[in-house]
Amino acid sequence: MKYYIIAGEASGDLHGSNLMKALKQKDSQAEFRFWGGDLMQKQGGILVKHYRDLAFMGFLEVAKNLRTILNNIKICKQDIKKNKPDVLVLVDYPGFNLRIAKFAKEIGIKVVYYISPQLWAWKEGRVEIIKKYVDEMMVILPFEEEFYQKHGVKSHFVGHPLLDAISSLDDIIADDFKCENGLNEKEIIALLPGSRKQEVEKMLEIMLSVRPYFENYQFVIAGAPSLEKEFYQKYVDDNVHFVSNKTYDLLRCSKAALVTSGTATLETALLNIPEVVCYRGSKISYAIAKRLVKNIKYISLVNLIMDREVVKELIQDELNTKNLVSELNFILEGDRREVMLTNFKLLREKLGGKGASENAADIILIQKK
Repeated sequence: MKYYIIAGEASGDLHGSNLMKALKQKDSQAEFRFWGGDLMQKQGGILVKHYRDLAFMGFLEVAKNLRTILNNIKICKQDIKKNKPDVLVLVDYPGFNLRIAKFAKEIGIKVVYYISPQLWAWKEGRVEIIKKYVDEMMVILPFEEEFYQKHGVKSHFVGHPLLDAISSLDDIIADDFKCENGLNEKEIIALLPGSRKQEVEKMLEIMLSVRPYFENYQFVIAGAPSLEKEFYQKYVDDNVHFVSNKTYDLLRCSKAALVTSGTATLETALLNIPEVVCYRGSKISYAIAKRLVKNIKYISLVNLIMDREVVKELIQDELNTKNLVSELNFILEGDRREVMLTNFKLLREKLGGKGASENAADIILIQKK
């Protein structure tokens, strides 16, 4: 089969790469053409555009780059029409992918959506687009299946692909990791500031403001593969270090983490590392989001899945040095740390067993029949 896959972010690149791996195991004739990143590229096929050229954060940023976004949509449509894939696989990234779904369906291409947009949080009306233009919806959060069924959309809960990615990791020894990356002997507090440049610039300054209160720890920034190493150098000093494209290894060697809201909050929890969730956007973007998002009590996937506060979320004005210091102290030692680790175990159970990539591959292969 000829597969055309579109992933527009770092998390989509990870899940897309594992899906490609599963498809290759089941389909010896698999051919891939895709929008994604380095991980997908390692699986083979043709990379049309890297996600670093697609990632725009917030309403203002999207508005400023609207011409580029519309041009990318045009390029994608032309490329799909020219190459005529057997199936189009969309990975999250709804603003872009739902437009492509409509186009592909209208020219007779099967459309599969892997990893649902968060329509249950906002823009619920987009369900009608999915109902009309998507042949199969594969969801990775337990409550999403019920959401789609309520709207008359056939969906399948395939499990969460992060369980696959994490279960396949090799063992790691913290002392070896520190030595290989020029770190000192102190315990590590990991900093995950996001993957977009404007996001990282906002988050790192406030995250690093806690340094004077934790002199017995070293801080290590997890660099995003989409950003050049030089970009981070202004934040590095004797007790602030940087590692690139080694986030899982860094987390597994850390005592705790400060994490920007997004998929990374769930990754950190599944790796069993206590965390504080951080988010600060532009005032205008945040105000618009608050108006649009409805009936959602939390911003982190950990709390959304568990439907209660398992990890502390510091949002906008609550994200300040005083609160960060307080919450970080709670999770470095003591009862709050142990309670959080117990809840992480329950989280893994709620997400089901591994095998999401294989389950999704099976559903995609049916589209040829």
